[in-house]
Amino acid sequence: MKRNLKSQLKDLQPGDLIEISWTDASIGKSLGSGVTVDVPVKSWGIFIGILGVKNKHVVIAQNSFHYSDGLYDLDYTAIPLSWTLNITVIAKSHVPPEIANQLVTSFLMGGRRSFSRSRQEKVRNHERHH
Repeated sequence: MKRNLKSQLKDLQPGDLIEISWTDASIGKSLGSGVTVDVPVKSWGIFIGILGVKNKHVVIAQNSFHYSDGLYDLDYTAIPLSWTLNITVIAKSHVPPEIANQLVTSFLMGGRRSFSRSRQEKVRNHERHH
């Protein structure tokens, strides 16, 4: 890993809003003259952590969809650390630590949707028992 990237990573905390410059894999088609292998990409999101067993990835949360009655969904992106060129912190602690911890937990659980005991569930449960 590049020394500059290593120093950028050590200062990151879950909840930081970051921009990641990285190269994605191409689909192997010729784009104009010659074959383009590395596709430059910039991604923005809330830093979750560096995760992975065989290959380390920079994980960011990018979208939070809040539906009704406590139902929500999150989009995460995992970028291979070896494809990462640069990380820029846009805002330290963009989300509070307790929210950042919830994002980490959600990602580790597979990004499952959260269900609170909604009015709809209570009505359905009530209807089943009567």
